[in-house]
Amino acid sequence: MGKILIAEARYYDDLNNKLLAGVKASLEAAGHSHETITVPGALELPGAIALASQSGRYDGYVAVGVVIRGDTYHFEIVSNESARGIMALTLDGLAIGNAILTVENREQAEVRADPKQKDKGGEAARAVLAMMELADRYGQ
Repeated sequence: MGKILIAEARYYDDLNNKLLAGVKASLEAAGHSHETITVPGALELPGAIALASQSGRYDGYVAVGVVIRGDTYHFEIVSNESARGIMALTLDGLAIGNAILTVENREQAEVRADPKQKDKGGEAARAVLAMMELADRYGQ
């Protein structure tokens, strides 16, 4: 079984806790070990994953965070650039599950983060495991 790095941008503690619960439950149910690191914000997640990938210690990564629309353009920058950074890393061959919620309001975030509702953390964990299987199939 593989080792997964969970990189989290901890801004909304309660929402992150729910996302992390979903991620960890899915990884543990599949028999994978994990480690968690925390970065200041969603924009730092791709960089942290890129740095960690250089160690060769991890088979996959899950990015966790919550970005809620505010009154300024900052939401678009954080949402778009964090997603672009994650996508660039996946195109470079890293197996990454993306659990960075980009939502209009807290209510949407709560439904998506909750493992008993939309379980986007668990969904991201299952995505990284699927991508790891593909990497194994194609000799990565």
